[in-house]
Amino acid sequence: MTTDTTIPVLINGAAEDRISSLDRGLLYGDGLFETIAVADGRPVFWSRHMARLQAGSERLGIPCVDADRLAEEARGLLQGVERCILKIIVTRGTGGRGYRAPTDPQPTRIIQRHPWADYPASCTEQGVRVRLCEQRLGTDPLLAGVKHLNRLEQILARQEWTDPEIMEGLMADWQGNLVEGTMSNLFVVQGPVLATPDLGRCGVAGIVRGVVIELAEELGLSLAVRDLTLTALRAADEVFLTNSVIGIWPVIRLDDHSWRRGQVARQLQEGLAGLHRGDEQWQH
Repeated sequence: MTTDTTIPVLINGAAEDRISSLDRGLLYGDGLFETIAVADGRPVFWSRHMARLQAGSERLGIPCVDADRLAEEARGLLQGVERCILKIIVTRGTGGRGYRAPTDPQPTRIIQRHPWADYPASCTEQGVRVRLCEQRLGTDPLLAGVKHLNRLEQILARQEWTDPEIMEGLMADWQGNLVEGTMSNLFVVQGPVLATPDLGRCGVAGIVRGVVIELAEELGLSLAVRDLTLTALRAADEVFLTNSVIGIWPVIRLDDHSWRRGQVARQLQEGLAGLHRGDEQWQH
């Protein structure tokens, strides 16, 4: 991944890179974010990202930021750029000391443009190695599915390995059920069934996860959203990961267990690529 820290950014529509030291996103992680792939100058699945941002805002009680305003600001930041990553952060805004939220919050909106992630093409074409993280995900149904700013569990998990050959770490809850990767959602194929972990207790409901669930129905696959154990993972015919930047990565190895990049992953990759090409949700 790129390590360039000089990035174009807008904060509340202004070209600056500073926020108040009293911003609740900084103080408490009181906010949300979206990471959006940009292809051919257009954010992919823009309306889905905006819908998730709105749903997360409602869940946290943060006033919804106007999607049209975000779109206008994003267009300015993407001017002349074909391929990049767009990150949108919305916090509750500034407030005094203490956890009690201000009665009339004024959200802070931050839009960043990052270079495209330089993952090897082999990640998509041949697959990736993963590991099982020791760090567990805490259970909190009220925050389950929400892409909120507190990512400490993922940060601790990602610190567990430095081997560049391992591209992702899988995370389980405290009951031992696999939930997701540090930056991705998890799917397994067992016979005619495509299964993905239930995110009703913890985890992030990824945009591409939702797209894959829809594509599975079109491909005639039986879908199961259920608890997933390590034993069930090892018994799977195929395993793959999803997120908005990587798309779909087949998993080919976990410790001493291996899988092949299977037909289901290939079909879903093709279907996802077709949706990218046909995405008309972003209007210039």
